[in-house]
Amino acid sequence: MNIYRDKKLGIIGAGVSGQGLALLARRLKAKVFVSEQKEIPDDIKKIFEKNKIEFEEGGNTEKIFEGTDEILISSGIPPKAEILHEAEARGIKLTGELDFVIPFIKTRKLICVTGSNGKSTVTSLINHILNKAGFKAAAGGNLGKAAASFTREKFDSVVLELSSFQLARATKNLRALVSIITNLAPDHIDWHGSYENYVAAKAKILQLRHLNGWGIIQERDYEILKPEGKIITLSWNKDSKFQTEGKIFMDADKQEATLILNGEPEKLFDFNQITLLGDHNLENVAMSLSAVKLINSNLLFLTPVESLINGFKPLRHRCELAGVIDGVQYVDDSKGTNVAASATAMKSIKGRKVIILGGQGKGEEYSELANTVKAECDYAVLIGQEAEKIQEALKASGYENFRRASGMEEAVKISHELARPGMVVLLSPACTSWDMYKSYKARGEDFCRLVKELEQQGN
Repeated sequence: MNIYRDKKLGIIGAGVSGQGLALLARRLKAKVFVSEQKEIPDDIKKIFEKNKIEFEEGGNTEKIFEGTDEILISSGIPPKAEILHEAEARGIKLTGELDFVIPFIKTRKLICVTGSNGKSTVTSLINHILNKAGFKAAAGGNLGKAAASFTREKFDSVVLELSSFQLARATKNLRALVSIITNLAPDHIDWHGSYENYVAAKAKILQLRHLNGWGIIQERDYEILKPEGKIITLSWNKDSKFQTEGKIFMDADKQEATLILNGEPEKLFDFNQITLLGDHNLENVAMSLSAVKLINSNLLFLTPVESLINGFKPLRHRCELAGVIDGVQYVDDSKGTNVAASATAMKSIKGRKVIILGGQGKGEEYSELANTVKAECDYAVLIGQEAEKIQEALKASGYENFRRASGMEEAVKISHELARPGMVVLLSPACTSWDMYKSYKARGEDFCRLVKELEQQGN
């Protein structure tokens, strides 16, 4: 029974998720009106017009409420948005993206991934492994394709990256057979209002999973998440103080990762089989392979790990090697937009470093960042709006080896002068890019361009 036929559905936001919601709603024979505060690109307007989807741009007006039975909220719309309060005051039902879309996704094996850092890598890698193994799999959600994209054709597996924004509004069963929280650290506090609210949103991926579904988390996050049901924890320590059905043990001595289920250990991989940079990526691979094993129990041990991972390239601007100049590695981690991400990158990548930090802040404090810089980096080069605040945190920690730069070009030049053979120049800003660039991608591309220019000058 189609409960949406002939209903009027309003949709707030015309971004990727909003477009997906609109097209799904039309396939369900609903009348659709999209309201977008910014301008809608011409190609999207043509898609809307072709599908008889009405829309407005440049602001939310009364039209979104006229005769509307229900309003669908695309991801990223802040909870304090005036239009949401107005809809509630008018008694109009509000529904988040996931609650609307999940029932229509055509797969029996759904995997959901979230986390403060690493969720895009894990989502993409699981999808890569499943496709290499011959399954019809797809990935999207907060990454690439909207979740609604997977409602038209059947898949063996669908892997969804879910943001805290999407999860905050989730109230219904996500149906996931495996739910993963890669890690937890303060992020998006300005959106959620507090770290506790942020964690509560992330925890929904476990709370709303399939009744018999598995959860994979970091052991260090166990106490704050308080998970129930079948849980696998990841740790670099062999002993655990928590009783769980499974454990991923990252053995630094043997240089291997092992999955232990109900007391039975099976090796996942040797560390030297993985070409991705950093210990954090070893964790990402271990979680990904474990998730695949949980939904296809025999796959990993019938197929060599190298053949499953072969061809997977690190996602752009996530600890990506940009070049090597005079024995110095230049690493692009422009996606490191919070303190935890940058601290993880510094700790995970071997060697002494020159770190490029700064941009537009998210309301975080930088004492933890400063302590990590002090332990891992010989020099720090500071750019952007947060440069002064980061500098003060560095000074408070007793660290004085910092330089200020007017922008990325000067930052790369200074880093090149400071770095010595065997060191790493790491762009991992701990801030967003919006004070200087339109996106972290544009920032990373600029860094890579400047590194290539330096390489060419040396040839």
